[in-house]
Amino acid sequence: MLMKKILTAPLLALAFTLGFGGAALAQQAPKTLDDLLEQTRKADLRDNAANREREARFASARDQQAALLREAQNEKAGLEARAASLAKQFEDNDRLLGELQQARDIKAGNLGELFGVLRQAAGDFATAARNSMLTVQIPERIPELDRLAQTKSMPPMEDLQRFWFELQREMTEGGKVTRFNGTVVAPDGSKSEQAILRIGPFVAVSDGKFLEYTMGQSGLSQPDKQPPGKFSSVASKFERQTDDQYHPMVLDPTRGSLLSLFSLRPSFMDRIIHGEAVVFVIIAVGLLGMILGCYQFVYLTMVGAKVRRQLENLQQPNSDNPLGRVLATFKGGRMPQGEDAEVVELRITETVLRELPPIQRYQPFLKLAVAAGPLLGLVGTVIGMIVTFQAITESGSGDPKIMADGIGQAMMATVMGLGIAIPLLFLNSLLQARSKKIVQVLDEQSTGMLAEIIEAKASA
Repeated sequence: MLMKKILTAPLLALAFTLGFGGAALAQQAPKTLDDLLEQTRKADLRDNAANREREARFASARDQQAALLREAQNEKAGLEARAASLAKQFEDNDRLLGELQQARDIKAGNLGELFGVLRQAAGDFATAARNSMLTVQIPERIPELDRLAQTKSMPPMEDLQRFWFELQREMTEGGKVTRFNGTVVAPDGSKSEQAILRIGPFVAVSDGKFLEYTMGQSGLSQPDKQPPGKFSSVASKFERQTDDQYHPMVLDPTRGSLLSLFSLRPSFMDRIIHGEAVVFVIIAVGLLGMILGCYQFVYLTMVGAKVRRQLENLQQPNSDNPLGRVLATFKGGRMPQGEDAEVVELRITETVLRELPPIQRYQPFLKLAVAAGPLLGLVGTVIGMIVTFQAITESGSGDPKIMADGIGQAMMATVMGLGIAIPLLFLNSLLQARSKKIVQVLDEQSTGMLAEIIEAKASA
C-alpha cells in the first residue's frame, strides 16, 4: 500500500503535466493507476482522432489549393497567349492602318487642300452669318457652320451639300423683301412680337422705325435714336405698300453702320439745346425781329395798295391811307389862305412827317437785330472756346471728342447769330424799299400840291 501511494504521486504529476488538458474533460480524477491508464488511453484515442481529422482537412485544403494553383496557372498561360495574340494583332492592325492612310492620302490627291479651303470658307461664312440679320429668321444654320469650320476629318457629301445650300440661301434671301413676325427689343429693354419688314440683309423696319441687329441676339432691337425724319418717312411709306411695284426705300449697304452714324447726328433742336443760354437769346431776338418785320411787311403792302388806289383818284382824298390824309389837309376848303409859301411848305412837310412813323416803324429795331446777331454769336463762340480750353486743361488734348463739345457749342452760337442776321437784313432791306416807295409818293404829291398852291397864289 505504501508503494502504491508513493507511485501515485509521480503518476498524478505526470497526468497533470502530460495530459491534463485532455484529462480535464473527465469529471473525476483517477483514483488508481488503472484509471489513469484508461483515461490516458482514451485521451490518446481522442487526440489521434482529432489529429487524423486535422490531417484530413489539411490534405483536402492542400489538394484544393493545388487545384486552384493549377487553374490559375492555366488561366495565366491562356491570358499570356491571348495577350501575345492581341499584341500581334495590334501590330498588324497598326501596320495595316498606316498602309490604308497612306493609300488614302495617295488617292485623295488635292482633296486635302479642298478640305482646308472648305473649313476656312465655313469659318468665314459663319462669322458673316453671325453679323447678318438673316440669322434672326434662320438661326439653326450657325451650329452647322461652326461644326464644319471645326471638323478634323473629311466631311461627307451631305455636309458639302448643306454648306452649298446655306451659301445659296444667303444669296437668295439677300435679294428678297420679306415680312415676318419676330422679337423686337425696345430701347427700355422690353421685348414684344411685331411684324417686321426686312429688305435683304441691309435694313429692317417695324411700325415705321428702323431696327438694328446685334450679333448674338435672337431678335432685332430699336436703337435709342432713330435716323432723321426724312429717312423714317420713306421707310414708313415703303412699309405700308402691299403691291409688287417699285417704291423708294432707304438702304444701308454697310448693313447698319451708316444708319447708326446718321442716328448719332444731333438734330437741329439738339444743337440749339447744346448752345445753351446764348443761343436761346439769339433765337428770341430773331423771332421777335421776324414777327415785327412780317407784321410791318403786311402793313406796308396794304398801305401801298391803298396809296396806289388813291393815286388814281387824287380829287377825292380817302383817310384810310397816308396820301389821302395828306391830300385831305389841303384840298377843298382846307386850302390855306393868305399864308406865305414857306409856311405852307412847312405845314405840308409836317403833315408828311406825321405819316412817316407808322411807315418806318420797327426798322431801327431790325437794324439793331442785324448788328446784334453776329455779336451775340461771337459771345457764344467765346463761351464755347472757354469750355474747350477748360476740357483741355482737365484731361489733355489726346481725345478730340473731349474738345468737340465746346467747339460745337461755339460754332452753333456763331451759326445762329448769322442765321438771324442774314434773314433780318434782307427783310429790313425789303421794308426800307417799300417804305421809301410810299414816302417818295408822299413827297412827290406834297411837292406837286405845294406847287399848285404857290401857282394859285401867284395867279391871284
